[in-house]
Amino acid sequence: MNASDLDTRGYTVVERLITPAQCDALAGMYAAEDRFRSRVVMARHGFGQGEYKYFRYPLPDLLAGLRTTMYPRLAPIANRWNAALGLKARFPEKHAQFLRRCHAAGQRRPTPLLLQYRAGDYNCLHQDLYGEHVFPLQLTILLSEPGKDFSGGEFVMTEQRPRMQSRAEVVPLGKGDAVVFAVHHRPVQGTRGVYRVNLRHGVSRVRSGRRHTAGIIFHDAK
Repeated sequence: MNASDLDTRGYTVVERLITPAQCDALAGMYAAEDRFRSRVVMARHGFGQGEYKYFRYPLPDLLAGLRTTMYPRLAPIANRWNAALGLKARFPEKHAQFLRRCHAAGQRRPTPLLLQYRAGDYNCLHQDLYGEHVFPLQLTILLSEPGKDFSGGEFVMTEQRPRMQSRAEVVPLGKGDAVVFAVHHRPVQGTRGVYRVNLRHGVSRVRSGRRHTAGIIFHDAK
């Protein structure tokens, strides 16, 4: 994982974070209703087209392990960003400690999820905020093979800087790759000091096939 990419672009790609077999196993869980606490059809809420499901606790071992092991690698970056932005919140070393903070504030519902897109589906630009306590980084893993399982469906980010037009970036991913990215804002060093830029992410229209992704968000939801 390249921390300097997070600082300069707001995201970094971790290639082959999980194996193709692990991708297939995760995608195959989509039909297992007992694994999930809720299902969201995006068109009903104006979120886009497609659908996603939030896992219930206990999470699948793979996702639970990634949530636990990735968090301590990201927490120092999150703390550095908050310090640069003048925000008071600091994040503990271990994910379990942060979850206890979330749960004490009523954020007890797990947020890791599986997303499914078919031809014509897309995800509008958004931010994954679920309550008072927000960990400022998250990750998405592509579980399908571009060009084979689907076409189109690119991961897209936009960045809005003060008094400037928004900047868009398409992040190419392969099966098993993960993109780690800012949830809602990050610090940028300017000529007059540090300023805040706001980010949103989404998925462009899938042109053919079926696309699955897994999302790992480190804070839980109210």
